[in-house]
Amino acid sequence: MSISSEAPLAYGRQAPGRFAGKALAGGGLASAMPLVLNFEANWRARTMLLRVLGVALILSACGLWLFSGMASDPELNLMKVGVSVLFFVLGMVLMTVNDRRNQPEACFDPVRRELRVLRRDAHGQPKTVLRRSYDTIGGARLSDGAVQLFENDGSLLIEVPLGSAAARSQLRDQLSGAVQLYS
Repeated sequence: MSISSEAPLAYGRQAPGRFAGKALAGGGLASAMPLVLNFEANWRARTMLLRVLGVALILSACGLWLFSGMASDPELNLMKVGVSVLFFVLGMVLMTVNDRRNQPEACFDPVRRELRVLRRDAHGQPKTVLRRSYDTIGGARLSDGAVQLFENDGSLLIEVPLGSAAARSQLRDQLSGAVQLYS
């Protein structure tokens, strides 16, 4: 999960120019920048590990037939066929695991007082998939590893992982006046 004080998307470049006067008058530009949280947690390393394991399973499926001790036993050959097919299918599944780099981002904007969830399309352009004002959020629970946002009826709206205590503190400061915080 990555945290940045400025949003890396197009709306982050517009916010300082349009809202700089309000942000400076309200307590500083640093506190008025959106907090952007990614939903991903080191998926590149996990994906690479799964692909290496998939290659090892495919090679072991082939290796079962290279080293034959008792080639004349038909029951053993039937078991070898079953195991090699299982290893091959599992290896192919592990090699084709999707890369999770296209995970959505949650942007908590203190200037507009809203939560935006953005997802990049095939061309890399961010698209808003959820936009909620802080006033329409029923409540929030900040734990050590995540923030849970709830609807007015108490159902879970979204859960976003937090990577550090600094992100938790910054998010608590942003939400404290607008959203009911649960302990």
